[in-house]
Amino acid sequence: MRKNLVLITGLVLVAALLSAFIGGTGLQTANAQATPTETPRTINVTGNGKAYLTPDIAYINIGVHTENKDAAEAVGSNNTQSQKVADALKKFNIDPKDIQTTNFSIYPQQQVDPNGKVTGVTYMVDNTVFVTLRDISKIGEVIGAAVDAGANSINSIQFDAADRSKALSEARKAAVADALAQAKELASAAGVTLGDIQTINSYGGQPMPVFDAKGYGGGVAAAGSPVPVSPGQLVLTLDVNIVFEIR
Repeated sequence: MRKNLVLITGLVLVAALLSAFIGGTGLQTANAQATPTETPRTINVTGNGKAYLTPDIAYINIGVHTENKDAAEAVGSNNTQSQKVADALKKFNIDPKDIQTTNFSIYPQQQVDPNGKVTGVTYMVDNTVFVTLRDISKIGEVIGAAVDAGANSINSIQFDAADRSKALSEARKAAVADALAQAKELASAAGVTLGDIQTINSYGGQPMPVFDAKGYGGGVAAAGSPVPVSPGQLVLTLDVNIVFEIR
């Protein structure tokens, strides 16, 4: 009986020791897994790249504005002038899909005397088309012909390039080179070494007109004369943000 008691007591002690050992090992493993990894040190730079391109597309808003105390007459007059403008544009072989109506509106405007008293109402009618001109050498002739036909609202002349792929590639390469040069200079000044690139993102890429003291606008000249409009040059600007690891 005594021997059995000693044996049972020994087994209990062994089981307790094993339990404590396994529990301690599991705690150490959990602690090891819970230890956060070290956040890598990084440097963040933004590079800028530019490329120039010659425009070959023009966008023009051409409109007809009429006024009359009678709404129907205001609309009728506008329709007549707008049709003449449309016929003038067709003579330049502009694709119908490149002529899109963007606004047609009728609205009343009160007429007042010097004392502020309302004396009547005049109805305003506007009809505007958005024209995409793919032969910009004719832009002055197109605008002049539209004005001769009755257009009295010309605005928002914008230029674009049909193919931007080459310019975009040049701008991206220039932006990356600029970012890399900045990163190397900063790393050298800080006494660190550049590591692998962590992230890279690009922004922008829309062409904008290049302005100088001469300007590139144009105004409506005398009837029958081509309007002097200079397409100038477009600049495509793109930014690249790169995050480098540093050591």
